Amino acid sequence: MRKPKKRLKLKTKRAAVKRFKLTATGKVKRGQSMKRHILTKKTTTRKRGLRKSVLVSHAETPSVRRMLLA
Repeated sequence: MRKPKKRLKLKTKRAAVKRFKLTATGKVKRGQSMKRHILTKKTTTRKRGLRKSVLVSHAETPSVRRMLLA
């Protein structure tokens, strides 16, 4: 008797796991860019706003969820 073939398990993209989080309702959160260098010319208000996380755009959400296998 032959064993049935097992399907390979899919691995999540580790880079995506480090960058994105899922909310309780299934939306995808991400951190904001433009906060790493050349900060002297940016206003305090702008830098404070960049601390907050935002949702991934509606168009990009399916591809990010596929990377996270969620």
